[in-house]
Amino acid sequence: MFNITTIKKSGLLTIVLLLFVASAVSAGVGGGVEAKEKVEIVPLIKWTLVFLAGLGTVFGMVLAMAAKRFAVEIDPRVEQVKDVLAHAHCGACGYAGCEQYAEAVVKNPDVPPNLCTPAGARGAEAVALITGKKAEVREPIFARIMCQGGCSRSLKKFRYEGVRDCRAAVLAGGGDKACAYGCLGYGTCSRVCPFGAITMNEDDLPVVDIAKCTGCRKCEQACPKKVIEVLPASRQVLVACHSRDKGAETKKNCQVGCIACGKCVKVCPFDAPSVTNNLSSIDLDKCKVCGLCVAPCPTNAIRDFIPKRSKAIVLDNCIGCQICMKVCPVNAASGELKKMHAVDQQKCIGCGICTAKCPVQAIDGTFNAPEVFRAAAAKKAAKTAAA
Repeated sequence: MFNITTIKKSGLLTIVLLLFVASAVSAGVGGGVEAKEKVEIVPLIKWTLVFLAGLGTVFGMVLAMAAKRFAVEIDPRVEQVKDVLAHAHCGACGYAGCEQYAEAVVKNPDVPPNLCTPAGARGAEAVALITGKKAEVREPIFARIMCQGGCSRSLKKFRYEGVRDCRAAVLAGGGDKACAYGCLGYGTCSRVCPFGAITMNEDDLPVVDIAKCTGCRKCEQACPKKVIEVLPASRQVLVACHSRDKGAETKKNCQVGCIACGKCVKVCPFDAPSVTNNLSSIDLDKCKVCGLCVAPCPTNAIRDFIPKRSKAIVLDNCIGCQICMKVCPVNAASGELKKMHAVDQQKCIGCGICTAKCPVQAIDGTFNAPEVFRAAAAKKAAKTAAA
């Protein structure tokens, strides 16, 4: 037995309301409510618990029915695909994360299985096996730094002493570089790279490790100057400059900037370079990566990412058609009609044009091919002798 005052102080609002209802019913509809100093609380709590239990059961049944009615079936292949992905959540596949890509590649027949660059070829093959799709070879992509104007080769218009972040520095009058299009060099790209593929050199320029780069584009998105481009690996000859200032202004601000002289346009046999808005650019679809435009560039603004080009060597199946002589831009090929030709190794620049044009594949592009063949033959002979 409890006093009503004690119940009010306890804050049991539910019990008080139930007591009020019970008193009203006992007095009759329209009758007066008789106040009681003492109330039997144990039976009231008992029936209250029974009521709540029944209410909970009803709601539980409703929720169970709703869960069964609106249940979303999950394809087990989605989990299998997730297990073989790199779990880098880098966005290189074009989706927000690995889970989103896994769902898309399983449910959408148009989504290829080779979009997870960090997982590599093995990952693509595993996804293809799970989804029943064909894993095609995909050309690797990675970041290219389209600026060579480090602190030793370019000028600054003021001394920046703020936060060492390119996005913060650009807020101070567009950055401290005299060239408004150049890399600021404060390492934002290296910090946002989830794979540690970008480091800063001693000249305050980012350097990309193509063995680690997955082409996720995080650095490209983070760069406020847009000097980073993610390109296919085969694009090896590029104008590494974005300056659209006039030639004299560019040359004053940077030693390695493009001055739009047009020499690359004149020497290219494929019409790949063109000059627009004071800047030369190379049409990657036309470019054959011959490298002919690299040497004539007076400011070295055009970069050749092939460290050592191979020399052309004429093989024994040459038919003497003279096509190599006609297409060679440096007149390195020579020979009489219908007789075996030769390539002057001193003149050859390794552009590969003759190799591509030869109708009988009689020109090999392997550097020092004879030495390579001799080494292979010696290795085979050693194996035979050991057996």
